[in-house]
Amino acid sequence: MRIIYVEEEHIGKRIDAYLADKTEYSRVAIQRMIEQYNILVNGKKIKVSYKVQENDEISLQEEAPKEISLDAQDIPLDILYEDNDIIVVNKAKGMVVHPANGNLDGTLVNAIMAVCKDSLSGIGGEVRPGIVHRLDKDTSGVIVIAKNDKAHINLSEQIKNHTVEKTYIALVRGAVKENEATVNMPIGRSTKDRKKMAVRKDGKNAVTHFRVIERFKNYTLLEVKIETGRTHQIRVHLTEIGYPLVGDTVYSNGKNEWNIEGQCLHAKSLRFKHPITGKEMFIEAPLPKYFEDVIEQLEEM
Repeated sequence: MRIIYVEEEHIGKRIDAYLADKTEYSRVAIQRMIEQYNILVNGKKIKVSYKVQENDEISLQEEAPKEISLDAQDIPLDILYEDNDIIVVNKAKGMVVHPANGNLDGTLVNAIMAVCKDSLSGIGGEVRPGIVHRLDKDTSGVIVIAKNDKAHINLSEQIKNHTVEKTYIALVRGAVKENEATVNMPIGRSTKDRKKMAVRKDGKNAVTHFRVIERFKNYTLLEVKIETGRTHQIRVHLTEIGYPLVGDTVYSNGKNEWNIEGQCLHAKSLRFKHPITGKEMFIEAPLPKYFEDVIEQLEEM
């Protein structure tokens, strides 16, 4: 069950349009859920044409994914840290975090289940056991998974309060002028393509900080830190200011001299407090070999 409270700036929007912007569901899916009474407003049934009001409490009974098998699979994992409460993994590029339509197996969750057996948090539901945060399929790097509900709740609160420091390495096209800068632009689902996100005035707050690590001819290597964790945030923000990520086929033309598929984006490190002991944790993952090879070639140009 997901609860959403309507803010003042959204007063008067049709509920199907409002929820399509606020969730991962399409407008058609939202309409179906309303008709099936899986969406209530202030505890009452509503029509698809209902227009939301300030402080409306929308309860959304999320649809259970269909035809998804959650089998444990023996998939090699680069485990960076593990104890009784959390496991931290260096996710490989190309690996989906959890099963969904189109990616029914071979995911990080399938692999984690083989390692942790039944010791995973149940808060994420049947298809997202232990998943506290996500990385895009083609983003490699550090991701933490909760082994129990107490750890999951604590980590979720840290992320919500922006006390988890997430640091990424990104290679972008173009010569970034500033040595460091902050991008503060709200992000919402694109009105032109439902699979994409975009900078929108009515989107959710999104803040990205970056600094230049190294400049090359026509390319720049950046260290990026995010305060918020919006879907595709780094990719959207950097493209918006004119510096698309190398290899990103969704937010740029994807062309690059190395024929890399997927964006050059790596979650380098996570800094957070251990959800049970309170000890400060700092965990890093080295750059994947393909990324290092590209940098070496750029240094020789």
